[in-house]
Amino acid sequence: MPVLARHFILDRPPFVECHAVTVAETRRGPLAAFFAGPYERHPEVGIRTALFDGERWLASYEVANGLQPDGERFPTWNPVLFPLPDGELLLFYKVGPSPETWWGMLLRSTDDGRTWSEPERLPDGILGPIKNKPILLADGTLLCPSSKEEPDGYHICFERSPDGGRTWESTGPLHPTGHPNVIQPTVFTLNDGSLLSFGRTHHEGFTAETRSVDGGRTWSPVVLNSLPNPNSGLDGVTLRDGRHLLVYNHGVIPPGGWTQRSPLNVTLSEDGTNWSAALILESEEGEFSYPAVIQMRDGSVLIAYTWNRRNLVSVVLDPDQLVPVPIRDGVWPDGVPRVVTGAA
Repeated sequence: MPVLARHFILDRPPFVECHAVTVAETRRGPLAAFFAGPYERHPEVGIRTALFDGERWLASYEVANGLQPDGERFPTWNPVLFPLPDGELLLFYKVGPSPETWWGMLLRSTDDGRTWSEPERLPDGILGPIKNKPILLADGTLLCPSSKEEPDGYHICFERSPDGGRTWESTGPLHPTGHPNVIQPTVFTLNDGSLLSFGRTHHEGFTAETRSVDGGRTWSPVVLNSLPNPNSGLDGVTLRDGRHLLVYNHGVIPPGGWTQRSPLNVTLSEDGTNWSAALILESEEGEFSYPAVIQMRDGSVLIAYTWNRRNLVSVVLDPDQLVPVPIRDGVWPDGVPRVVTGAA
């Protein structure tokens, strides 16, 4: 079995709900960030972090909230961690009453998340990575997969920063008339150096994709692909051996539109086009959603995700032990290993 470890991230959490976990490997160990509070959209929802000490996840604490200078407080949303090569750790997040009205914020840490800078508001029109981690291009440009939820539809965009989030330019929106409503993209780097992005669609029932051959400056038209998805977040990573790993809910939107965020699946591809089933992380009824995935320095893969909004789970995989089975016509094949989730 490729699963090396599985843990609940939170022990007796001091809040009702949590969601939208992000992970990064620091010199102190893996660090997770997420939003938590009474419920999503509540003004008391803040951004918290937790560190894994090699044996367990330590107690989380709040590092940011939506308190404004005039005393008004807004909810916070969707943190994204990203370590820069110089050792600086970035923590992006959003503040605002809703995804239609939120704005982008940024914290910086030079001590692996022990302490953080004063919050920086990103420029108007720049939200930062909306759910999933950026990638660092060969020329040092930070490419952030982003999206906007606006009255004329949902669309993805890509924000580029050449200097670690100090200045910005944006590409998009990528939402021509007649194309699917897409948000929350993730980015893969293909063997030829081009980029592939997968995103979550609103009601189309499949993931969508777009490609770039110029470092994310321009992108191909957004099209649906063959992987079903019930309007739920996903994340992926290009492994150091060149394979691409995607974590997502492989399911359909039921009649009436209710979103079932289970099962939670791991799939692999050699080329970004043909995908194979590799592992089922969760298969019970419930909400197992919003995965975040990175490859760590030792080659293992760290995945974290929401567990029924009451907790968060981390799973460490050995990617060399994943045995892929081709997915044909969007149908998840039988016989793919599943994680035993009775304990964490």
